[in-house]
Amino acid sequence: MSKGRIALRDCHFRVARVPGLQPLQLREPGRARLLSSRRLRLSAGESCDMRFDGEESVLVLQQGRARVELGDGRSVEISRKSVFEERASAVYVPPGCEIALSAESELELIAVSTPARHTGRAHVVLPEHVRATARGGPGYTREVHDILVDDAHAQHLMAGETFNPAGAWSSYPPHKHDGRNGEPALEEVYHFRIEPPGGFGIQRLYADEQDTSFSVEDGDTVLIPYGYHPVAAPPGYRLYYLWVLAGSERRLALHNDPRHAWIDG
Repeated sequence: MSKGRIALRDCHFRVARVPGLQPLQLREPGRARLLSSRRLRLSAGESCDMRFDGEESVLVLQQGRARVELGDGRSVEISRKSVFEERASAVYVPPGCEIALSAESELELIAVSTPARHTGRAHVVLPEHVRATARGGPGYTREVHDILVDDAHAQHLMAGETFNPAGAWSSYPPHKHDGRNGEPALEEVYHFRIEPPGGFGIQRLYADEQDTSFSVEDGDTVLIPYGYHPVAAPPGYRLYYLWVLAGSERRLALHNDPRHAWIDG
């Protein structure tokens, strides 16, 4: 393992839910290079102002309803029953832009940010803007929702959601996007939800001499700094993860593990 690079065994984060804005994993030396993740929880009637200087952010609603003031006179209402019941509502926030959220019901959202120049203005993604695609084959069928991928708003961030049926795999065949085989060098985070929430999933991370697996539960975060990263949902539990990437190019491209690439035919 390269000096100063986080070990894959240290990439699992389980942070108890608390009211307000809380860090889940942060960009810092020896940890994440590009991405920081936070969770916001508000009760009905509460509000929160959010501003990240020098960073662009994507805020992805997990559940609840809120009025969002976008900092330039615009406002919008976003809502979602749950990640398993409705498509995403999200807000892209450019560096230095302050937005204000006023919760109209109990609310939870995930905010992920990365360094960027100041440019543009806030942009709202509503459920009808989300593009859904079926992927995979028998045993690894899943649905992938693009939130910020081909848009013209973000500078570096790409974001979407993956839905595993119970018993299915995703990020499969195992793939990576760390740049060592010609693909763009991208760092990624996964934020997990499980249905029913008492269940679990399995996240494997491996690269070179490192090979580790985590039991991920509802609300867990996994940083993927490099290497292959397949995910499995056990029978009886649906699995969701929000994925956000940033790196050398704003382009989704991956490299399959050549030992398993035959699975896709």
